[in-house]
Amino acid sequence: MTTGQQGTTDPALGPEDAPLPSLAEQMADQLGGWRGLVESSIPVVVFVLANVIGELRPAVIASVAVALLIAGLRLAQRRPVRHAVNGLVGIAIGAAIAWRTGDERDFYLPGILYGIGYGLALLVSAAVRQPLVGWIWSVLVAKGRSEWRDDPRLVRTFTQLTVLWGVVWLAKVGVQAGLYLAHQDTALGVARLALGYPPYALLLLITVWAVRRVTRETAPTPLPGA
Repeated sequence: MTTGQQGTTDPALGPEDAPLPSLAEQMADQLGGWRGLVESSIPVVVFVLANVIGELRPAVIASVAVALLIAGLRLAQRRPVRHAVNGLVGIAIGAAIAWRTGDERDFYLPGILYGIGYGLALLVSAAVRQPLVGWIWSVLVAKGRSEWRDDPRLVRTFTQLTVLWGVVWLAKVGVQAGLYLAHQDTALGVARLALGYPPYALLLLITVWAVRRVTRETAPTPLPGA
């Protein structure tokens, strides 16, 4: 990435300052590809279906077993396990709470609480001019560099994107919280799936597009004959 105010590439970055991955590549990495999307959804689908057909505890056991199987297959195939592990942790925590309380709604409670905390953290970070989306971009895309902090346009873009992420996150978790409080267990499972990856994918698409647009506009123009 280049620094907007200086208009030059930092020579200290060296040859590793390669062009950003394409939009499709960045989207695929964050979503885990189509396989990651499917695999992360399977345990929740299993829980919803098993809970509708039978009892809570068999549904909990089935969902955890499927999540473990998916993680095991990825390890055996020497494929990245980040998405599988993240899904397994979420499933295991929700399953443990539901098992303890005997209430199927509680399977979704950790995700609801996490969503509320994440949405609030996004909005607070934007309010204090330390947009969380910008820092996440630095870690996941910019190889740890944070030159965007020196570019007012990128700071403004990341702040706006962070607010957008926060609002959307709180809106979708608000729907799930409403269904949780209304004891709409099956509808809650459907909402968990419907409001999971689709909004996330759309937000990623908007974020990558917006940042790449700004960085292209602020990139230095080569001098004639250079």
